[in-house]
Amino acid sequence: MVNKWSLLVLILLPFLAIAQAQDKKPTAEEKIYSQKDFDFAIKKRLRKFTNKGLIELSNELLKKEKDLKLAKMELKKREEALKLTRNDLDKRFKEFEKKRTDFIGCLSKNEQEEKKRITHMVSTVSGMRPKNAAEVLSVQDADIAVKILGRLKSEKVAKIFNLMDKAVSARLQKQYLNMKK
Repeated sequence: MVNKWSLLVLILLPFLAIAQAQDKKPTAEEKIYSQKDFDFAIKKRLRKFTNKGLIELSNELLKKEKDLKLAKMELKKREEALKLTRNDLDKRFKEFEKKRTDFIGCLSKNEQEEKKRITHMVSTVSGMRPKNAAEVLSVQDADIAVKILGRLKSEKVAKIFNLMDKAVSARLQKQYLNMKK
């Protein structure tokens, strides 16, 4: 009966010989084998041994080596797919950031333009008589009217509120007070 270490040496001996042969440059007498030829040669040599367990072990080792190669190829495919997905995600994120920046810029521009228009309206309303200003602001959008009133002098605002319809004046005064908080 052959012990385990002897079997291991017998199994690994052909592999070592082939590995050494691969390290050397082949001469005219030496042949270079494909993986298929190598597997066939190993199986052929192992058939010489009478112990079936040794042959089964070597066949199992060859099968596991093949499975490992397949798993490695599958892992490479997954890595490539993950890399493509990450690149796509990075591209989408950059596009989103650009759109967000453009949107924020647009909002900022609109706010600046609104401030200019309100400043213009403030200067216009401040130059009006209180009765005319009350008429204009009464029909104006409440938010805009409050913004304009908020930038006028308090004496002018008081006169305008006094000349407005009482319901409109009360509504605008309430919004005006909430704005001041």
